[in-house]
Amino acid sequence: MTEFELIRDYFGGATGPAVRLGVGDDAALLAVSPDHELVLSCDTMVAGRHFREDAEPGSVGWKALQAAASDLAAMGARPLGCMLALSLPAVDADWLEAFARGLGEAVTNLGLPLVGGDTTRGPLTVTLTVTGEVPVDGALRRSGARPGDLLAVTGTLGDAAAALAGAEASALQQRLHRPVARLVEGQALRGLARAAVDLSDGLLADVGHICSASHLGADIRADLLPASEALQATATPEAQRLAWQATGGDDYELALAIAPDLVQHAVARCAETGTALTVIGRFRRGSGVRLLRTDGTEIDMGRGGYSHF
Repeated sequence: MTEFELIRDYFGGATGPAVRLGVGDDAALLAVSPDHELVLSCDTMVAGRHFREDAEPGSVGWKALQAAASDLAAMGARPLGCMLALSLPAVDADWLEAFARGLGEAVTNLGLPLVGGDTTRGPLTVTLTVTGEVPVDGALRRSGARPGDLLAVTGTLGDAAAALAGAEASALQQRLHRPVARLVEGQALRGLARAAVDLSDGLLADVGHICSASHLGADIRADLLPASEALQATATPEAQRLAWQATGGDDYELALAIAPDLVQHAVARCAETGTALTVIGRFRRGSGVRLLRTDGTEIDMGRGGYSHF
């Protein structure tokens, strides 16, 4: 099977409202709405680093696109299309069929059509470039937080980390292997939030990105971190569950800075999407992210999140 046959057989036929030309030519053509800016992001997953060599290929395809699309969600972007660069040690038809099926399910779930890409021989690596659009000057950036803004998160925290640590509850395993990017929520909160980041490497680490870009610090209340019923039901010490919530990655929720007078509006707007928005802290002058007990003392969580190097 040639590279072009592989692409045609497993990844062709993309359609979507923004797609003018998809897979099959030298490049794709996407239409951007008037008075909008293009949003671009690229994400790589490497076998043995981001997923096990024997991971179910459908889940690899699903998660790879959802993880990449989470960056669009954090910018408040409307999805346009995506491109796949796939490195394979060999052509395995069964693996490819399952991978393409999982990827296709994510494409449908997100409304993010696959419009092109590349394949080559090499270590198993999945790279996805995603594109979206936002109104001019309407993107949510990491640099927009102000002192006194409240820190809020969508959904619940710690499920994926618990599953990675061996928790077997199906709801937790679903969060690890079949996460869903908060694209709808990101668009709903555009114009209400001042800054945002997606939670891929851990709450403390990722909130730290907003702090660095906004030249602020943040205080987070440990007792306010939202937990799912499945996480609360795990037979683990409270300190372990807190560590999963504060430093575990792969939740793909959004953390946002919101002015106090807009928080209730933001909570209501998010609820309309079917997702809870929970205030967990506040941005302050200074630097660094502190996880605090109810009495104001700090909890030391070490490095605070996943590091690629």
